[in-house]
Amino acid sequence: MQMSDPESIGMDMLRQLQPFAALDSQRLHELAPLCRREPLERGTDPSRQEKWRGHSIYLVKGELNLTFADGSTIVLVGGSGEAAHPIGKFGLAPVSTKAITDIELLVVEEDLLDIMLTWDQLALYKKTPGQAGGIRDGGENDGANSTDWRKMSGLFAAHNLTRGIFAALPPAHIDQLLQRFRRIDVRRGDKVVLQGETGDYYYLIETGRCQVTRMVGGASMTLADLQPGDAFGEEALLADTTRNANVTMNTDGILLRLDKQDFIELLRAPLLQTLTHAQALQRVAAGAVWLDVRFAAEYGYDCIEGALNIPLDEIRQAYSALDPLKEYIVYCQSGRRSSAATFLLAKRGFRASLLEGGLAGNLGARNNKGAQPS
Repeated sequence: MQMSDPESIGMDMLRQLQPFAALDSQRLHELAPLCRREPLERGTDPSRQEKWRGHSIYLVKGELNLTFADGSTIVLVGGSGEAAHPIGKFGLAPVSTKAITDIELLVVEEDLLDIMLTWDQLALYKKTPGQAGGIRDGGENDGANSTDWRKMSGLFAAHNLTRGIFAALPPAHIDQLLQRFRRIDVRRGDKVVLQGETGDYYYLIETGRCQVTRMVGGASMTLADLQPGDAFGEEALLADTTRNANVTMNTDGILLRLDKQDFIELLRAPLLQTLTHAQALQRVAAGAVWLDVRFAAEYGYDCIEGALNIPLDEIRQAYSALDPLKEYIVYCQSGRRSSAATFLLAKRGFRASLLEGGLAGNLGARNNKGAQPS
């Protein structure tokens, strides 16, 4: 996502454009650095710019001639009512364009703008009990205390909504997700998750910081320090097992909590893309990489040839070593650990798919199709 100097794109400019005009000042301030201004010389045809495919383009200065398939033409003038809409996005698209004068364009990614608008429209503040769209407090007055998520401390900011877990959500799930989250006040020292307990909830950190630790041989080992925007609790829900670590608040804060069934329905299902063994082989032939998330001893005994090995409990520490441009086909023995790993990778914005059934469910296919243990 290319960044621009936020001072170069003023709020007043965005307020003159559609659908930016429907957004509040806070959201416009977030979007401004994600847009960019592009000057072009007289005689240039902006429609020939391949780099702008998948972008919405607005004429903000100068005059631009638009030619349509039937031979008709119009002159678009920057700052006019017609120029408030993206060129060719609403109504007939021109077959060619030509700058009559030196011009200036504003360019923004279509997906970015659409994701922001979708969340913004579905998550507006609701003042009366029972209305959809707000995240509810965990107390008795749930419906009356819906929260405007846009005013939270960055959890639903532009950079979080346009990558990873939220960017992958189908629009139909967004409203339901916002209704089912519960806001939980926590205090410094609170143990939110206990190692060995049954996993019931998935958590997002709205405010505050916490530490993830694990008891190993009677000693406590620190695994991670989490901050606003981070999440935890998914591994036990995905693998249907007990918690494998403790999570303790280092500060006071607010957590967003989602129960297990809602997590599986609204987050797990849309984010976990599963592949049959045959489909996985096709992806690997096209450049995807096998990723084995079992322990090293298991991997050394029986792995798919060419697979990387990153055990599930090391996935978070290995993000920087993975290639964001590659696709990863994730597997374990049964599919439980690989489900958790695939979710973590997808949440982080990696292209990750799950081998359905794991190695145990694909033994016959592996023996017949050539993906052999090494």
